[in-house]
Amino acid sequence: MSAIPAHLPSSPSSRASEALPPPLEAGSAAHRSAKWALFVGGFAVFAMFYGPQPLLSLFGAAFDLTPAQASGVLSATAGAMALGLIPAGFLAQRFGPKPVMLSAIVLGALCSLLCAVATSYPALIALRALLGLSLAGLPAVASAWLAEEMDPKALGQAVGLIIAGNAAGGMSSRLVCGVLADLVGWRVAFAGLGALGAIAAFEFWRSLPPSRRHRPRPLHPRHALADLRSVFTERGLVPLFGLALLLMGSFVSFYNYLGFRFGQAPFALSHAAIGAIFLLYVVGMFSSPWAGRQADRLGSSRVLAAMLALCAAGLALTLASALPVIIVGVALFTFGFFAAHSVASSWVGRLALRSKALASAVYLTAYYLGASSMGWLGGHAWQAGAWPGVLGFLALLWVGCVAIAVWMARLPAQAPIRARAADADVASQF
Repeated sequence: MSAIPAHLPSSPSSRASEALPPPLEAGSAAHRSAKWALFVGGFAVFAMFYGPQPLLSLFGAAFDLTPAQASGVLSATAGAMALGLIPAGFLAQRFGPKPVMLSAIVLGALCSLLCAVATSYPALIALRALLGLSLAGLPAVASAWLAEEMDPKALGQAVGLIIAGNAAGGMSSRLVCGVLADLVGWRVAFAGLGALGAIAAFEFWRSLPPSRRHRPRPLHPRHALADLRSVFTERGLVPLFGLALLLMGSFVSFYNYLGFRFGQAPFALSHAAIGAIFLLYVVGMFSSPWAGRQADRLGSSRVLAAMLALCAAGLALTLASALPVIIVGVALFTFGFFAAHSVASSWVGRLALRSKALASAVYLTAYYLGASSMGWLGGHAWQAGAWPGVLGFLALLWVGCVAIAVWMARLPAQAPIRARAADADVASQF
């Protein structure tokens, strides 16, 4: 998950005068219940977000759209989530983490159900944008809830379960939506996502203990803007934000239009089979923590360069006509992307001196803006040159990533630190 400014420091004197309850003890019933609730919440949020990705060609056929227009189903959601991350963190300061997270799941379920009955494509896009804005409340706040309420010794395991929920929701929903679309149509797939969200909202409300250690803090827009300005003045952070935009933009474009390619001759795969391709995300779940450990040992710039080279090799293999070779290329690209993203995210934590939480929030905002904007531009590349056109577009993004990596390599070396928490934050976004 992303650490977001839901726990910006308040007045030291006021905090010192308050006797906070003890954190949730590891192994207690409340601790187990909280872990389960956050697993369920993360599963549902990322299922509702990513579930429709294998169905873009179906939306194109249903509403007579170009591939670029059909990609708006995902781009609108990603863009709206990017806009909602930082505001959701500040809302949690005022109203508490649990109400913000619960509202995210409830509103997301409602939007997904309404998507099932959308009568026009503009209506579907508007609902998907509302979905993204609503869902931002959970990834923006979950890690803040953990930091406030849980025993630090039990924090790593709890974060690991959130990651498992997010990754499982994102992968399984793509596969299930593909199967449902093949059997009964895309509207039923959306209805299924909405029903899942409703069930998850009830379970989340029932299982997550109330916040005992949170102390509401008033919203100060002037202070928030000052904090944001300070993040953009720290050396090295702005290039990393640009790297997040280009990396995620290339990743979403790659998978968006891979579905179009596999749906056409000579492959003509079913939507269920295309959805199964997303199970390759599993390799990214392994590469993310591995890359963090390698960055600690060898340096971030070296690992980032190696993983960008691996991504390039994977892209080249997807030009082949043999399906097994393409699958290997997809696996290599996926492995390299997750690893590069892990290194970049942990690098933010190393470089941010004033507010690591807010720097991570801005990084994730750039990340989802890349998913939205580059995913849409990739559609125009597909229209212009089919899959080779998409690869040409991805090559341009890759060159931008390499340029940033070269610039970052010139920064003074940072003292090695353990980046496991940052690696966890990365994996949870998928």
